[in-house]
Amino acid sequence: MNSLQNKKDIVVLSIESSCDETACAIVRNGREVVSNVVATQIEIHRRFGGVVPEIASRNHTLAIENVVKEALKQASMTKDDIDAIAVTYGAGLLGALLVGVNFAKGLAYAWDKPLFAVSHVKGHIAANYIDSTLEPPYLCLLASGGHTAIVKVKDYVNLELVCQSRDDAAGEAFDKTARVLGLPYPGGPEIQKLALLGKPVYDMPKPKLTRLDDLFFSYSGLKTFVINLVHNMEQKGDKIPSADIAASFQKAATDQLVDTLRFAVENTGIKKIAIAGGVSANQELRDKVDGLKKAGCEVHYPKLKYCTDNAAMIGAEACFMIKSGVEESDLSLDAKATVPLR
Repeated sequence: MNSLQNKKDIVVLSIESSCDETACAIVRNGREVVSNVVATQIEIHRRFGGVVPEIASRNHTLAIENVVKEALKQASMTKDDIDAIAVTYGAGLLGALLVGVNFAKGLAYAWDKPLFAVSHVKGHIAANYIDSTLEPPYLCLLASGGHTAIVKVKDYVNLELVCQSRDDAAGEAFDKTARVLGLPYPGGPEIQKLALLGKPVYDMPKPKLTRLDDLFFSYSGLKTFVINLVHNMEQKGDKIPSADIAASFQKAATDQLVDTLRFAVENTGIKKIAIAGGVSANQELRDKVDGLKKAGCEVHYPKLKYCTDNAAMIGAEACFMIKSGVEESDLSLDAKATVPLR
């Protein structure tokens, strides 16, 4: 139990710095976002074709104080209006995480506020609670640059892993495919735009679904198929049909996600479902997940602005951690590059 658990209204200032977004938000009761500020580094890393960890860490250091001040300003709040500080402690780039964790620890100490350590993965899932009435239990399809999994969300703080990727994550495959096609970082939105101009004429590989206890995702084969397809065309001097390849890849990638989710629904009997993570912003994926409504599923997904990395989702999860009685962290909190899906 923590000192805030029985408080009627809980206001959390949250910080997220796990990759290339420096973000701060103020969230009330896990459902209402009072302010949400994100300083993105996309243009900085685009020239390198992906995130450079050391550059990301340095830019977090430059931005973090300003985003916190801006979040307070937009909310018309001071430290006296804040009940707790929350921060992403993992998973992510270790140097980037350390910037947020250390700033949050300093803020909690200076303001004499309790500190709560939030899993980035659980934050993505909690994005579904913002401006929503969704409540556990439900199945959540998590699809991001670092994770691809289906979890049973048992309550607001406890997860049960149903299945996960055996190799690449879905978002990672989008980025690598985009790079092969000469598209800029981040790859997901670029693949989606290009796919609209093409047709899914290539039959691309996906895992065969057999039984629930051997359910998994795999994107390495799909990524390799695209690399070999483009390489063979280049060797022959053929023009690369980039739009058709993008459309075919996107179809195969989203089919795998939705087919596996459907299999999990049918074999668990859980028909309340949600999606989360950066790939959940993909419109083809959303359209296909909506198709599960025909099978009697109740479908939820976050607003687009809460799909990619942001601090609002971290604040939402922290609020529910507090209400669930999770103990606050002490100032020995450290960042972790990986965290378990549980």
